[in-house]
Amino acid sequence: MFVEASRMDGEGQLTLTGQLGDVMKESAHLAISWLRSNAKKYHLTNASGSFDLLDNTDIHLHFPAGAVTKDGPSAGVTIVTCLASLFSGRLVRSDVAMTGEITLRGLVLPVGGIKDKVLAAHRAGLKRVIIPQRNEKDLEEIPGNVRQDLSFVTASSLDEVLNAAFDGGFTVNTRPGLLNSKL
Repeated sequence: MFVEASRMDGEGQLTLTGQLGDVMKESAHLAISWLRSNAKKYHLTNASGSFDLLDNTDIHLHFPAGAVTKDGPSAGVTIVTCLASLFSGRLVRSDVAMTGEITLRGLVLPVGGIKDKVLAAHRAGLKRVIIPQRNEKDLEEIPGNVRQDLSFVTASSLDEVLNAAFDGGFTVNTRPGLLNSKL
């Protein structure tokens, strides 16, 4: 699944289009909330240079793919990465696929369907796949020839996702005292 994003002058609205279910809409709202709360840390600004990403700015997220209804939390990391690209002006690597549910604290939670998602990424010619760390065991189900063609990155936090999704990583102002979680 692909995600497109654009921003324009506006009143701070988030518009979502495509055949989306309620959980996918929640993931989009979670993503923008997490990015807004971490904008300074990641040097993300709106078009006028403000760290308040929705200040006089509207965002439109589109999930193309015809009439196929998409739902579930798996696109959380993808939406965060897409929006980080939009607000940083940096391009996401063109050879990367990713999946993972997100939390407001920036954790990446496990999802289902890893085998199907990895096989789809392989068929699409992608080379790097970012998955939740807690899904690493699911890689055993992937045929050996497919595993050899791909580079896997396991992530437990959105910091790790963003570093893997952008060439050269993603600049972060580090904060001491990050909390660990058992989620």
